Amino acid sequence: MKILQELEQRYPALKTCMPEITQAASALVSCFWQDGKLLACGNGGSAADCEHIVGELMKAFRLHRRLDTDKQRQIRETYPEQADVMIANLQRAVPAISLVSQTALMTAFGNDVSAQMLFAQQVLSYGRLGDYLLAISTSGNSENILHAARLAHIQGVRVIALTGNDGGKLKALSDIAICVPADITYQIQELHLPVYHCLCACVENELFGED
Repeated sequence: MKILQELEQRYPALKTCMPEITQAASALVSCFWQDGKLLACGNGGSAADCEHIVGELMKAFRLHRRLDTDKQRQIRETYPEQADVMIANLQRAVPAISLVSQTALMTAFGNDVSAQMLFAQQVLSYGRLGDYLLAISTSGNSENILHAARLAHIQGVRVIALTGNDGGKLKALSDIAICVPADITYQIQELHLPVYHCLCACVENELFGED
């Protein structure tokens, strides 16, 4: 709650969507506690945001993520000579996949099949019951993002939308829609960054806060 309160204090404009941000934080924490994963997709600047989010989740963000004692023991028993350097440098991670990262797949599928379906294809392959899709679209109307959200529901994957004031068509396809109060693309993106930093901080705090 402290992290969420700080977000609202620093970005008063986000007050209108704090209930959805809080809901998304809780949902992601539950997802990861139950061994689920996050898939993220977006276009352009939102694609860069996907990479940014996955980077914050897969390595230490604000807290030290020391390996648990059982994992350290397994490493020492299996690789005693390399154990010290492995234990010193490996960190506990949150399972997250940026769907914008796979250049060969994306260019092949976009060229040979359909660019509109490339994220949906990945959701079809990776998505499992209990996972979440973070669908980022400033307009809420990006067709490839909408198809990914549609496929997510078929796969039992819940959808968190990160979009603009209107929400577009994506809002209706989402379990949780965080519609930041802006209408111009770059201004929407400027508000997306503190939102997803907050979500990453909440997840890290709940999963690794004891460290």
